[in-house]
Amino acid sequence: MGLKINNLTGGYTQFPVLNQVSFEVDDSEIIGLIGLNGAGKSTTIKHIIGLLEPFEGSVTVDGLSLRNNPQMYRKKIGYVPETPALYEELTLKEHIEITAMAYGIGEKEAWDRADELLSAFQLQDRLEWFPSYFSKGMKQKVMIVCAFLINPDLYVIDEPFLGLDPIAINTMLKRLEEKKKEGASILMSTHVLSTAERYCDRFVILHQGKAIAVGTLEQLQDQYDMPSSTLDDIYVVATSKEHVG
Repeated sequence: MGLKINNLTGGYTQFPVLNQVSFEVDDSEIIGLIGLNGAGKSTTIKHIIGLLEPFEGSVTVDGLSLRNNPQMYRKKIGYVPETPALYEELTLKEHIEITAMAYGIGEKEAWDRADELLSAFQLQDRLEWFPSYFSKGMKQKVMIVCAFLINPDLYVIDEPFLGLDPIAINTMLKRLEEKKKEGASILMSTHVLSTAERYCDRFVILHQGKAIAVGTLEQLQDQYDMPSSTLDDIYVVATSKEHVG
């Protein structure tokens, strides 16, 4: 069933940032969420993960909403924020343990998953390290490991490439493709459009709080009458003042 956003209007206090945004992320699909700074990407993500309450419309994951079943809803989502958020007083090992505990994952199963992920992201020798010892890229790897550890139905990943080295980026993208094949839904917000074009099945272009285009690359090419154009080219035209105005 995946993620369904229907006529979402929302934002902060009484100031709407999003205006009737609708799109879906189906099972076994990677969607690229793209837009200029301030277009509403982060606000959309905050509504999905439950940090903001919609003014109007709905957000569901596999038919569940935060309002009707908050515990099960949250367990379905793995979130990797743009800025890593770690507990400074906890080691990497303790981050893994507390994540497993929060999601009801048994110790053996958690470490079977974690050992493989730690090796893939070259963190296996850092278990007793505190976040203060980590670079930003290493902190981002910890967030990614914890998200994959819980094996969620929906991955929400905000600007995942910031601070990561090329090997880590490649490792993460391969993991996302594997999870897609296993049936997961993946929403990835990014400014790296060449990578999005390569890995995403469809795209949502947000502009000034509205979803101005949703579709495959071919569908966007048709919508903007730009046959054979890249996602970069379409994005520039779609968000230009002349076109939007």
